[in-house]
Amino acid sequence: MSRNPPSQIALPLAARKQAEAQRIVIGNANAQVIEALQDPSRWPFHVAVLTGPLRSGKTLLARWAQSLAGAERLAVIDNAQAANETELFHQWNSVQQGGSREGAALLLVANVDEDGTGWRIALPDLASRIGGSLQLEIGAPDDAMTGELILAHAEQRGLTLPDGATEYLVPRTTRSFAGIEALVATIDRISLERQSPATMSVWRAALEALHGPEQQRLF
Repeated sequence: MSRNPPSQIALPLAARKQAEAQRIVIGNANAQVIEALQDPSRWPFHVAVLTGPLRSGKTLLARWAQSLAGAERLAVIDNAQAANETELFHQWNSVQQGGSREGAALLLVANVDEDGTGWRIALPDLASRIGGSLQLEIGAPDDAMTGELILAHAEQRGLTLPDGATEYLVPRTTRSFAGIEALVATIDRISLERQSPATMSVWRAALEALHGPEQQRLF
């Protein structure tokens, strides 16, 4: 159940303007993550690990958080699961020493495995330290956030969706960030190929192209 309607979390004014400029859709899947990212001083050991599904905006959120804190106060390591574990271990320890900068913190951004088991760390010392850090996970979008994501992706593409589009599409599409992005891209492609507005016939064709017969996707 969604606790925070999309774009309704109480962000500071500067943060809110930046989020809007970068098209960060705020909803049930990331509201608590965004709230925690605003204050690295509260993170256990001043280290946080951000994970989430494909195309869920992890890197965008990390860079947004870094811009709020300042690059000198918040270091970001993207794709951390592919980094050298010994180097990460030293980086974690360096943050604990403060680096001669008050409030120095570290945000690790990691992709989860396809089977959903998360970041596998082979080095025991690193695993224990990462396990004690703040764990931030972007979840799956609910109906309200799915609708907002559809509109945001359409806006980014310059695609005009008529009234009723989200009401029709939301119940019929997957609850995944990558799937929602693919849906809008497919609607845009079919609309361009047909040289026609993105109306219901285009929505139906896009849904069928991605999911098979429409009725099989109506939850």
